[in-house]
Amino acid sequence: MSWRGSMTVSDRIFACLPYLLPLIDGIVFGQFLFAQFPPLGLILLPLLPLLQIYNTIPFAGLIIFFALFLLVVRNEKISHFIRFNTMQAILLDIVLMLCGIIVPILGKGLQTGFVMETLYNMIFLGVLAAFIYAVVQSAMGRYAEIPTISEAVHMQVR
Repeated sequence: MSWRGSMTVSDRIFACLPYLLPLIDGIVFGQFLFAQFPPLGLILLPLLPLLQIYNTIPFAGLIIFFALFLLVVRNEKISHFIRFNTMQAILLDIVLMLCGIIVPILGKGLQTGFVMETLYNMIFLGVLAAFIYAVVQSAMGRYAEIPTISEAVHMQVR
């Protein structure tokens, strides 16, 4: 759906970039998949420089989170397409943070490594699928509609 005018190439590129935040935060959940399938790690090899910078700066995730929200989402001068995708990436990251809090708590009650590995794999594959879908849709100049999350984004971004 491209209903707010035509998207320029720079709008499409800038709309894709915020989705790196949930992808980088979601890599932690892929640890079991990377151990079982080492070639899968080669796909994320281009992210290594970003991961190193992200992990060396204290509170990098929080800084990027607030910078994106305050400087991009709340800035009416930036196109709606970029603000929409940025807010959607932020909400995906919030969902990942909640998963990072809830899954270890559930893991203590489950007392089995297989269930934890399955949960981690599902979360990682979900984040990877959402990342690929959103980036492809944004690159084509369409709004990436992820159910529930996009509805919340529409309420936040006027």
